[in-house]
Amino acid sequence: MNFGKAIEALKQGYKVARKGWNGKNQYIQYIPSKILNKQLKHDEKYTFSDVLAIKTSNDVIQVGWLATQTDMLAQDWEILPAMAIN
Repeated sequence: MNFGKAIEALKQGYKVARKGWNGKNQYIQYIPSKILNKQLKHDEKYTFSDVLAIKTSNDVIQVGWLATQTDMLAQDWEILPAMAIN
């Protein structure tokens, strides 16, 4: 699947990954602002924006994932079987 379809799947609550990634069990997930604004303590005059996060091969969730050009042009994206988060 291409990157555009992967983004649409993320927005529907699915986790996605690339078959070509060499890191074991890595995936990307979309975290909607409504979840961040509701669940994280913060000064309420500010709000969170929607973000993408990656679950790394070291089992760390890293917020603020940015796709490389290789990721954006890849055709090997896949939807992972998982529960939707939004």
